[in-house]
Amino acid sequence: MKSDFIGKKSSTAGGWGALKSCGKQLLQSGNAIAGARTMLKANQPHGFDCPGCAWGDPEHGSSFEFCENGVKAVSWEATEKRATPDFFAKHTVSDLAKLSDYELELNGRLTHPMRYDHASDKYLPVTWEDAFAEIGDILKGLSSPDQSEFYTSGRASNEAAYLYQLFVRMYGTNNFPDCSNMCHEASGVGLKQAIGIGKGTVLLEDFEKADAIFVLGQNPGTNHPRMLGDLRRAAIRGANIVVFNPVRERGLERFSDPQAKLEMLHGGATDIASHYFQPLLGGDMAAVRGMSKAVFAAEDAAVAAGRPSVLDHAFLRDHCQGFDDYRAAVDATSWSDIENQSGLTRAQIEQAADVYMSAEKVICTWAMGITQHLHSVATIREISNFMFLRGNIGKPGAGLCPVRGHSNVQGDRTVGINEKPSDAFLDALEREFGFNVPRAHGHNVLAAIGAMLDGSAKAFVGLGGNFARATPDSALVAKALRNLDLTVHIATKPNHSHLMPGKVAFILPCLGRTEIDLNSDGQPQVVSVEDSMSMVHGSAGINRPASPHLLSEVAIIAGIAEATVGSQTISWAALADDYARIRDHIEATVPGFVEYNTRLRQPRGFHLRNSAAHREWDTPTGKANFFVGGLPTSTVHQQARTAQTRFALQTFRSHDQYNTTVYGLDDRYRGVYGERNVIFIHPDDLASLGAESGDRVNVVGEYDDGITRVATDFRFVSYDIPRGSVAGYYPELNVLVPLGSAGDQSDTPTSKSVMVSFQKDGQANAPANKDAAA
Repeated sequence: MKSDFIGKKSSTAGGWGALKSCGKQLLQSGNAIAGARTMLKANQPHGFDCPGCAWGDPEHGSSFEFCENGVKAVSWEATEKRATPDFFAKHTVSDLAKLSDYELELNGRLTHPMRYDHASDKYLPVTWEDAFAEIGDILKGLSSPDQSEFYTSGRASNEAAYLYQLFVRMYGTNNFPDCSNMCHEASGVGLKQAIGIGKGTVLLEDFEKADAIFVLGQNPGTNHPRMLGDLRRAAIRGANIVVFNPVRERGLERFSDPQAKLEMLHGGATDIASHYFQPLLGGDMAAVRGMSKAVFAAEDAAVAAGRPSVLDHAFLRDHCQGFDDYRAAVDATSWSDIENQSGLTRAQIEQAADVYMSAEKVICTWAMGITQHLHSVATIREISNFMFLRGNIGKPGAGLCPVRGHSNVQGDRTVGINEKPSDAFLDALEREFGFNVPRAHGHNVLAAIGAMLDGSAKAFVGLGGNFARATPDSALVAKALRNLDLTVHIATKPNHSHLMPGKVAFILPCLGRTEIDLNSDGQPQVVSVEDSMSMVHGSAGINRPASPHLLSEVAIIAGIAEATVGSQTISWAALADDYARIRDHIEATVPGFVEYNTRLRQPRGFHLRNSAAHREWDTPTGKANFFVGGLPTSTVHQQARTAQTRFALQTFRSHDQYNTTVYGLDDRYRGVYGERNVIFIHPDDLASLGAESGDRVNVVGEYDDGITRVATDFRFVSYDIPRGSVAGYYPELNVLVPLGSAGDQSDTPTSKSVMVSFQKDGQANAPANKDAAA
């Protein structure tokens, strides 16, 4: 039957379904007992930081502070399966490329450094010494350091990231394409303009004090499930939780906490959202402006009636710049434009505004549903405007909270992974290390891909991650990687990026977060990470390494650095042998890390001071700045409306997935099983297409740049999503996300607003460019 892949959706997030899934993942790892024992040390004092999401840990240190996704991430890393040299000897790269992401990574942990052999189309084992020497020779042989790209995944520790940027800047370039460029770059840019710091202003305990929490464009049930525990506790004590999300997500509706014994015993659950609104894709900015418009109307009515003011005039007077201009911009925005762009009615928006005005302390939190549009920076500025109106920044229980994905994506940026470093940071590096650092801005992800395609980049080094599957325009990126003289991937498991080798290609296997990392004296090393709340804490692995041939990320970076720039200025080996020395250098060059090594030994680590949380505004005006621009002329969703056969697509994760890592083929929260090639679509849109749930189609990108982009053989799934909007999983649909469409100011791929159409009969039109289509 066409609907065999569609089953019953979980009635609640978490609960017994989560426990069953955890058990399945632990069994799949090959050693359930060891896996369960490992989980007991996740996010604990003297344990390891979960390699999953960047949600904060409680100050009190719960004895079981992990979640379903944490179990999946840990069991995925701690698996007993091994991708040994024998595995690579049995399979050509061409054969491995036919495997799905799920099938490829199921082969387990990498065990030896490997070098690609073009003659046999296979990876062959190589010694660490030979790998470092050849990589160093190729990098030294480039005509300019700017011909190389140094990618960083957010799973890298502070110590690895700092050493990486130090090596690369000594080598001579600021080319740091980073996973931040593809997710929360807009948050950093927008918040820096608005409040002077590109980070959120809240602590985890603020969720215990908030009267209302606005959740925009994020799905914590899948992306950071531990957040649901904090939302559940807020809901139980009576806080309103207002959700803006185009898709009805189970985790934002009901959650049964597996750690709440009575709730589990009685099969109960807690309602999460007090209000759930489904804006059109890209309509969040209009919705937030509408709430501001309602606040201003309420303020005018209060003043006319002699009632207390709705606005926090003291905050606006003492701390804000541009309020009058913003008020004028809101007044100039009509309700018809707001309703048309947001897809919500005036009554719905006013209802949400009433919640805001009735609350003394409000948190606004968001993720990539906000950050991956053309106008994402403007949307984040609008959110900041809205929060300024009632002084909801810089007081307990209130603030701005972008929720990062990878466990240390925020920390990597803090310690220097930035293609546009500040002069202050570069000055500090020169004082500390005594060499001239490059000052020209480097490449972000999209610029790096462009340089690889046009031949101006010759080498790529990836510190973790799966670059080829995380980036947009998948076929173009594959072509870009194969175009290089050198590709180097530092990784724990085989992934598809490894199967797009340059002329010389290496896979360098590293220790995972769960594994013991010993120095030359046999002493365990500790690394550190920074979560979304700017808490820095230590992480020490507890498991025996998957192979005696593994090196830590730090040791691998040090080996490449020594082979490339030598050790006359910096003793890379000494730094790799004692991470405390790296932290001493971070303390000397990065603000906020005073007594780093001492404070890291505290049970829950320490907090990096956030100036905006103290109402100190590091902006050119010395104040928090209102954004006074207008709404977008039109969103992709509005453009799609003009043609009934076109739709606005967003890519997102399944519940059995974290970033590009696919743990399984089920998405029980959305009722999809054993299938990933699916398109979620409103039932009325299905009817208008003359289609049914379960029908197979090709999905065609409608970006007007002369390149045909097609994702073949996808199934429709009837779903509660606004008409004209559709959704599906990445990385499978990344082939449709065009490199040429990027956020204003952020340069982030617009993965949440892709124009598409569907073809039902047979194959799609032949691609105009074979290398540029799926």
